Amino acid sequence: MEKYIDRSRLEAYAADFEARQSSRVAMRAVTANGLKESAKNLLLLNTIPHEYSLRLQQGAVTNQKSSGRCWMFASLNVLRFDVIHRLNVENFEFSQNYTLFFDKLEKSNLFLENILETLDEPTEGRLIQHLLSAPLGDGGQWDMIVNLIRKYGLVPKSAMPETKVSSATRDMNGVLTEKLRGFACALREAHAAGESEEALRAKKDGMLQTIYRALCICLGEPPRTFDFSYTDKDKVNHKVCGLTPLTFYERFVGTDLTEYVSIINAPTADKPYHRSYTVRFLGNVKEGQIVRYVNLPIDELKRAAIAQLKAGKPVWFGCDVGKSSVREQGVMAMNAYALEDLLDTDFPMTKAQRLDYGQSLMTHAMVFMGVDLDEAGNPVRWCVENSWGDEPGDKGYYVMTDDWFNEYMYQIVIHKKYLSDEILREYAAEPIVLQPWDPMGSLAD
Repeated sequence: MEKYIDRSRLEAYAADFEARQSSRVAMRAVTANGLKESAKNLLLLNTIPHEYSLRLQQGAVTNQKSSGRCWMFASLNVLRFDVIHRLNVENFEFSQNYTLFFDKLEKSNLFLENILETLDEPTEGRLIQHLLSAPLGDGGQWDMIVNLIRKYGLVPKSAMPETKVSSATRDMNGVLTEKLRGFACALREAHAAGESEEALRAKKDGMLQTIYRALCICLGEPPRTFDFSYTDKDKVNHKVCGLTPLTFYERFVGTDLTEYVSIINAPTADKPYHRSYTVRFLGNVKEGQIVRYVNLPIDELKRAAIAQLKAGKPVWFGCDVGKSSVREQGVMAMNAYALEDLLDTDFPMTKAQRLDYGQSLMTHAMVFMGVDLDEAGNPVRWCVENSWGDEPGDKGYYVMTDDWFNEYMYQIVIHKKYLSDEILREYAAEPIVLQPWDPMGSLAD
């Protein structure tokens, strides 16, 4: 065959298309209505109910709006579940703006530290270009929220409400990214000119002061002390004065976040199961705990998630939400779009192949609030609390079929009490260090 598309090949392609009646029908539908709308498999979607044999009750659905804070919202949704029940209130939210502020500040520091650690790397090399690609994006991981909470505590939403910028972070991110790239340039050029490490670190401190000031302007000043008032379901008002973010966390939450373990399912040849992994340069708090996972078969993730749900506790998870997912119905199911029928082709890649070839990775974090089990105790579908407001799906809740779980679920976070001693030993073992661009280093947003 020829290397190039010549006229004869074009004529052959055209003849093949024109000979297929189904393709002509599909063309009329897609050009008028769009690809996904034409492929939407309503016959399947209408058979998947938002009903579960086990479901936990949560407060009002949250909304991250135009920001990439899903990992943060999901983490705080897990933690607020106990607060709502402990305080006997209808609803409660932590300030996602407060954690956003310190995540941006810590990511800025980590970025500059990474630049100082790699001063002799070539600017055009893959490592420096990777570090420069997104110095302080919105995305994150479970271990990163743990680091923020342990260092800075939490505050109720009333103590640091959302701002226009926290709900729509693109402009702030763009400006701060430009500043950080400029700072990286200045540090690397100063190093090339022979300036000492002490001088470079003095420059870094001034750079962070600039970032802090910009964050205050965009997000407001984070509170050092505040009063907390709430009214419970019995109409009794409670007020506690003079709290700090750390004392608020200790008094009203108190969860030992170090007792939770991240489990991933990455069935690729380079990541054997039952091994611990971390990712170079991934994180936010420089001195915090590293991002760490143990890689397990998918059935182990299901078993652990079900055990924690049965104990009455929600489950944080990360997945590839955009694949085979219908926002309006709030359904994540294989064949939610009948693209194979519409386009007359197949999509045969396996989960491992999708990871290896850049077709899938973790993009979004949410919370399991329930599961529907069959008579044998096997999961049929999963109840998902999202953070996109109450319009999609069942008042903001999604339903995930179990076959979708198999293909696009990548991470769950489980308390140690629901895991075997063997898994805990595997998790605690010296981790294999993955490259910064590994798909398991993706950040949910």
